[in-house]
Amino acid sequence: MELDPADARRIAVRAQLLTADRPTDLVDTVRRLTMLQLDPTAAIAPSADLVAWSRLGSAYRPEHLTAALAERRLFELGAVVRPMSDLGLYLAVRPRPPEESGASAWVAANDAFRRDVLARLRDAGPLPSREIPDTAQVPWTSTGWTHEKNVTRMLEILAVRGEVAISGRVGRERLWDLPERVYPADVAVPDEAEAARRRDERRLSALGIARDAKVGMPVEPVTVGEAGEPATVAGVPGRWRVDPAALAALDEPFGARAALLSPFDRLVHDRVRAELLFGFEYVLEMYKPAAQRRWGYFALPVLHGDRLVGKLDARADRKAGVLRVHAVHEDVPWTSDVRDAVDAEIAALADWLGVTVVRD
Repeated sequence: MELDPADARRIAVRAQLLTADRPTDLVDTVRRLTMLQLDPTAAIAPSADLVAWSRLGSAYRPEHLTAALAERRLFELGAVVRPMSDLGLYLAVRPRPPEESGASAWVAANDAFRRDVLARLRDAGPLPSREIPDTAQVPWTSTGWTHEKNVTRMLEILAVRGEVAISGRVGRERLWDLPERVYPADVAVPDEAEAARRRDERRLSALGIARDAKVGMPVEPVTVGEAGEPATVAGVPGRWRVDPAALAALDEPFGARAALLSPFDRLVHDRVRAELLFGFEYVLEMYKPAAQRRWGYFALPVLHGDRLVGKLDARADRKAGVLRVHAVHEDVPWTSDVRDAVDAEIAALADWLGVTVVRD
């Protein structure tokens, strides 16, 4: 099957709940998106909150996410929030044997440490990592920030293995506990192959259309295996997989609107897909020196209808009570209608943050 490029873009936008027909419930939104990525950067607002606001609008408040996690309707695992209905699909992931995995080998070498952590949580949990003694026999070595962060690393590995769980947060600090005190007792865990198949189907449903390629990606894969139907997109290189339900919805009216997206938004997180389907070039520039940035420290991709049309360079200054707009970058010249729609969305963002817009 060959898709028209506009249809391919609309499939992607509709799958990500970015049409004028906004969702109204946070948990259902996360279920349909499959995830919210957590990231500590909050130049405007934390990414998970930005993603939720861009779908739900001003009715969404960050405390709604906190409440849904506390009520166990959502769960956190690996810096990602997911619907509790998907828990079994992630508990089904089996750790690789020690001879095949550095993390597994490290845990095996620190079995007494592992048992100490579990005993501490059993007796006193939920606890932040700083209240759990470090009794590691072999330190965790890394070239990154986790170097010798033994307790944190052990907890994160045990969480993936289903031996501990994140019970909640105090500010940005995670609280850890035993899974039986966090997860439902009746969670169904399929075998690993079935879980992988269903994760692929769920991911494709949230993306609408995905590259048919084996590509590595941190946090969340962009590949969908054999899920969906094979397709090509006219004038676009590569092979694609398309969600059958999205194909069936192509005849439905497409309600266009403007949206300001987190740099970690699933519509743009696969930068190659964004460039192939939308002609949209984007790099998160927060790690670059200021003089080397083209679009800004935490520039928000700008969506209008089925096109990614620019970037918003802005930062929220809570003390001053302003959303400081440094620049609005137009990838192509905007019509007055596009500009008005984007300006209205900037005003809505400021109103949601409880600040006023100030333009440099």
